[in-house]
Amino acid sequence: MDPFKSVDIEKKNVEKKMDSGRVASTFIKYAAYIVIFFGFLYFLVRYVFPKF
Repeated sequence: MDPFKSVDIEKKNVEKKMDSGRVASTFIKYAAYIVIFFGFLYFLVRYVFPKF
């Protein structure tokens, strides 16, 4: 056997550990932040800026 053709193969198994409940709760949290932010902007544009 030729020493240059000897190849060691290392096998790695990668498992994704994902908690779907945690992902969903994080999505809901950031979606709520976005809704509150746009609600605040709507309030500013609709009620506060016309007074100037």
